[in-house]
Amino acid sequence: MTSDASANDTPTLPSLLLTGTGTSMGVPMVGCTCDVCRSTDPKNHRTRTGVVIQTGQGNLLIDTSQELRLQLVRADVLDIEGVVYTHAHADHILGIDDLRIFGFKKKAAIPLYCEEAVEATVRQTFSYAFCDGATLHSKPRLEFRRISTTPFDACGVTITPIRLIHGKLPILGFRVNNVAFCTDVSEIPDESRKQLQDLDVLILGAIRDEPHPTHFNIEQALEAISDLRPRKAYLTHISHTLDHEATNRRLPDHVELAYDGLRVML
Repeated sequence: MTSDASANDTPTLPSLLLTGTGTSMGVPMVGCTCDVCRSTDPKNHRTRTGVVIQTGQGNLLIDTSQELRLQLVRADVLDIEGVVYTHAHADHILGIDDLRIFGFKKKAAIPLYCEEAVEATVRQTFSYAFCDGATLHSKPRLEFRRISTTPFDACGVTITPIRLIHGKLPILGFRVNNVAFCTDVSEIPDESRKQLQDLDVLILGAIRDEPHPTHFNIEQALEAISDLRPRKAYLTHISHTLDHEATNRRLPDHVELAYDGLRVML
């Protein structure tokens, strides 16, 4: 189900590549001198949350972090067919301008699959990309495709959006085959738990040990994993308070911290 192969190796398809596993601050965090931020372990170096779903029919992103260009270069991703969005917080959308090269190469707009509230925020934040008429500013070519919690097809796979709660904000997780990606979650509604049964792999947000108002901490994530019973679970959206190796030593055998470059087979 998983592979520790380098993100630059030719992947066995289809697969889900975690290009970023850090919080909105990233790790190392600017200005911090803690042991994790100064660590030489590459698995403690976490860019902001990012995912590439790689299929035989193309690559599909989940979210566009501030480090999108660096993530795609590092993973040797040469093209993408679209983006699906969990929500519109800054660390999940601010890399949108890095999509310019793909629209330029395709001479076509890049589809953005998202809910209405996400579209509204993206249009406001990147207003230059959607202005009418000629402009001297180079801008990405984008088109919105509205989604809800109804499954939809893209790049040859069926994607099932799953309603999650992030503090008080309704957001989406996504299930593809028997793998689910659920970041930035503080509550999983009962109806959504039914959609997260019989998973080979659950990738779940768990920011730190201490309670957090809008994210699961480690204890809450482990409780959800115990209830949902995936065969394997990875924790993502990880802060600088969690050392990779030290944290893994105290987690259950079927649970590990994710890391940038981790590949999960679909």
